[in-house]
Amino acid sequence: MKNHLHRWVIEALSFMALGLFGSLIIGLILETLGSQTLIPQLNLSFLSEIGKVAMSVTGAAIGVAIAYGLGAKPLVIFSCVIVGTLGYDTFGGGAVGAYIATLIVVELSRIYAGKTKIDIIITPLLTIVVGGAIAKLCGPALNQFMTGLGKVIIVGTEQQPLIMGIVVSVIFGLALTAPISSAALALMLDLSGLAAGAATIGCASQMVGFAVNSYKDNGWSGLLSIGIGTSMLQVPNIIKNPMILLPPTLTSAIAAPIMTTLFPMTNNPAGAGMGTSGFIGQIMTINTMGGSLQTWLLIAVFHILLPSCLSFILYKFFLNKQWIKPGDQRINIAS
Repeated sequence: MKNHLHRWVIEALSFMALGLFGSLIIGLILETLGSQTLIPQLNLSFLSEIGKVAMSVTGAAIGVAIAYGLGAKPLVIFSCVIVGTLGYDTFGGGAVGAYIATLIVVELSRIYAGKTKIDIIITPLLTIVVGGAIAKLCGPALNQFMTGLGKVIIVGTEQQPLIMGIVVSVIFGLALTAPISSAALALMLDLSGLAAGAATIGCASQMVGFAVNSYKDNGWSGLLSIGIGTSMLQVPNIIKNPMILLPPTLTSAIAAPIMTTLFPMTNNPAGAGMGTSGFIGQIMTINTMGGSLQTWLLIAVFHILLPSCLSFILYKFFLNKQWIKPGDQRINIAS
């Protein structure tokens, strides 16, 4: 059962995130660059058109990514282009609809894929029909539940910005560092507004915090790999010494409520779970809040400067207490 849960949750969501990166998230980035360029004379409006096309195939990208990640047969993978589209768009299931329909049909495909002499007909036919039926039956209800939960979080953060700012930032920060896709989670919840802003800070705190704290152990390559790549690189070290997780986590619990109560920042579902990975969280913040000087300053302070300073101070405290030791955060980037 443990292996199944790892396959269905960790692996499937991780590959789903790759599908989202290759469609919705990149599409949003291109649309933002095309519509909010700092140099209007360049006329980058064509990027907006490319971005819209990329976003329009999000469901298909999710379907293919999950099927590929779970090791499905080629005909199943190609058919999941349709399954993902049916789950995401046609039957209104959104990201969770595409996820559940693709996941179930890929697992069921083990029964029939490659088992008959007319596999080229049977496999895509069954995959599309069964996947479509699952998308229609389960997708809308699951999507309604997840987005409803997201709305509760959004409203809760607006009503109780101090407490919910802490809760949301810590949960999403931990999800980003753990082998769970915080990006996929944010999109399933359709997290937006102030709650998405808090989630972004939680994720940024993990990435920037680990990058700065481990600089002596990993140098510039580690700083960049973690800071704009992923803090998931620290998971093996966290298993060895869980204490290294506390400075960036406590940082998110301090920084986020300062933002939610005093300097409100918003984001959209595509940027909420990204932190500083590829600066997508920051680009989506600009997409949501606009490219004013105030927005840029808030991003600099709450996504980079405050998390790095707070986390480093806490790290030094833990280091003096010998709860963390030099070398505890060394990573093997080549692996």
